[in-house]
Amino acid sequence: MQTSQRAIEIAVGLFVAAGAAALFALALYVSNLTAFAGGERYTVIGHFQNIGGLREGAPIDMAGVQIGRVEAIELDKQTFEARVELSISADYDNLPSDTSAKILTSGLLGEQYIGMEPGGSPTTLQDGDELMLTQSALILEELIGQFLYDKASGGDE
Repeated sequence: MQTSQRAIEIAVGLFVAAGAAALFALALYVSNLTAFAGGERYTVIGHFQNIGGLREGAPIDMAGVQIGRVEAIELDKQTFEARVELSISADYDNLPSDTSAKILTSGLLGEQYIGMEPGGSPTTLQDGDELMLTQSALILEELIGQFLYDKASGGDE
């Protein structure tokens, strides 16, 4: 009787451990942390006046395909703009040097990410280059406030 009780306890313990491992793997998959975990990358810099809710680790997409992640965000002490480091997979090392970046939102209230659009320059972005064309995030509160202000002042007549 004692050995069958011990076998049941071991089986339950293994089942709980497997469940915890499955939940951990699911969390990594859902948060997309497994993408771009390894491999060669290069970094480009973008300056934005307002990044809204953009966070480190946010995806960087081009034509709906994820090509990298936001590596770091800090305030530039000279220009007082957000300095965003974009870590891009080396598989996409042929992006034109006049590629533009804008902060977008997935859905109405979803997470923010960076969408990139290629330019037409024959030269390509290199590690450490700065993006010349960036567009800041649209802040929903500012848009609503502007709409209400226009309505109150009779700007729609």
